[in-house]
Amino acid sequence: MRFTLTSVFAMMVASPAFAASGPFFSLRNTDFVVLLAFLVFIGILVYFKVPSMMAKMLDGRAEGIQTEIEEARKLREDAQTLLASYERKQKEVQEQADRIVAAAKQEAAEAGAQAQADLEKSVERRLAGAQEQIASAEASAIKEVRDQAIQIAVAASREIIGKQMTATDANKLIDEGIAQVDTKLH
Repeated sequence: MRFTLTSVFAMMVASPAFAASGPFFSLRNTDFVVLLAFLVFIGILVYFKVPSMMAKMLDGRAEGIQTEIEEARKLREDAQTLLASYERKQKEVQEQADRIVAAAKQEAAEAGAQAQADLEKSVERRLAGAQEQIASAEASAIKEVRDQAIQIAVAASREIIGKQMTATDANKLIDEGIAQVDTKLH
């Protein structure tokens, strides 16, 4: 940003100092004095190389801003990489959780089916046990009825035989019984 001679001339021409009345190049003309002070100020700035220092400062600031932008870009890329990594991990964890839930549901269904099968087997065993008890009680009742019927029949036979049989008939039946036993044993 160096001021050239043409830029200084352009500033003088565009100056409102030419609009003042009277001789322009007089120290009594305030516009001329202001123009001279301005030119002296610009000259001092150029002599001490303020524009180049300002340019260096602006360049340094621009480089600092560029460095900050690059750092921010790098941080953004790192953040995006980290975000993508976390999203992948979250997806993997979600898939693992889904697999665990599915496995738990499967195990629960299998356990329910096993419990149902065990319950059915238990009911079948109890029914079989109850049927065996009923059959045993029925057989026991039939045996008791037969035993009583036999006892009643034997008692009735004794009475009938005792009334109808004589001693000779009894001896004859005993001898026949012994003969039958003798033939069966030999």
